[in-house]
Amino acid sequence: MSIKNITTSAVQAGINTDEHHGAVVPPIHLSSTYSLKGFNEKREFDYSRTGNPTRATFAQAIAELEQGSVGIVTSTGMSAVHLICQLLSTEDTIVIPHDCYGGSFRLFTHLARRGQFKLVVVDQNDEAAFAQALAQKPKLVLLESPSNPLLRLVDIEKLTKACHQVGALVAVDNTFLSPALQQPLALGADIVFHSTTKYINGHSDVVGGVLVTKEQALGEELAWWANCIGITGSAFDSFLALRGLKTLPVRMKQHQENANEVAKFLKQHSAIDAVYFPGFADHPGHDIAKKQQQGFGAMMSFEVKGGVEAVKKLFANVKLFTLAQSLGGVESLISHPSTMTHAGMEIEAQLEAGITQSLVRISVGIEDVNDIIADLNHGLSQSQL
Repeated sequence: MSIKNITTSAVQAGINTDEHHGAVVPPIHLSSTYSLKGFNEKREFDYSRTGNPTRATFAQAIAELEQGSVGIVTSTGMSAVHLICQLLSTEDTIVIPHDCYGGSFRLFTHLARRGQFKLVVVDQNDEAAFAQALAQKPKLVLLESPSNPLLRLVDIEKLTKACHQVGALVAVDNTFLSPALQQPLALGADIVFHSTTKYINGHSDVVGGVLVTKEQALGEELAWWANCIGITGSAFDSFLALRGLKTLPVRMKQHQENANEVAKFLKQHSAIDAVYFPGFADHPGHDIAKKQQQGFGAMMSFEVKGGVEAVKKLFANVKLFTLAQSLGGVESLISHPSTMTHAGMEIEAQLEAGITQSLVRISVGIEDVNDIIADLNHGLSQSQL
């Protein structure tokens, strides 16, 4: 029987595949090395940096959910981004969004300064600017939709077609939505990547990353580099992320249900100047989201009246929301992008991306939505005193 539903695929990943003992749940293989059958007779696995049964099960599961060919599990989300950079030489050009995740922006800008590749930073919603960037015949274009932290969207299918016309590969950061809500490879992208720390694991107890390629050959090239530079993920983290993956679709349903109510609450609150959430009909990317996503996600950001001092009061007066970096866990988190997730960007670059001192980002958890709203209401009310 061919399984088509993503919920079933997520739950069934690795189930009842243990041929030795009949374990229903795939076992964790912590061995660092594996015996050869004899002289120069390798088994499927020989050394865990190169290949590990637990990691392979997780990689296969993610590749299936993303409708790709090869999954590569990495030690962190940023190591997945760094892995993509191995495709570039000194004369190659990469195009990145001006409002991408701060860690990605920092990596690309600093590697470019060292001469590893040429870098073009552009507002990808500016058609003329994006066309000018493609005119430079880049080898790789990075897309991030929705963007972090302002939830801007780009039409992945449209931009990918334009990129392919000039011979560029397209890599998409799908961390904010997960394969439960968006599959960039099905929209034409060549590579999709995630910080598995976020929604895929979903419990804030793993740091990891994953990259999936549409084509086998590209995946094999990147897998070679992952082993070569030693950034593959551990067996234990892969085991935990695989366990988290099994509840991804049902968690995302609750995350989104809560987020929709929270967004409506924030939009009418007197302490807020603006709310950035693609679920609103007046959001610039709303129609794109409806076309290429299976939901609007559970991330949003908003501008607090009163600037950074009001933001400090908000943070000091919320109890259910934890002031911390990261996102996508079952618990609700709140952060200040300028000084936290995007601190790696220079202030000028932050402002260019629209990241102000009054901007707050939240990851809406799966707690009772009335408790979530009550906590935000209290904090916002106190922020204006």
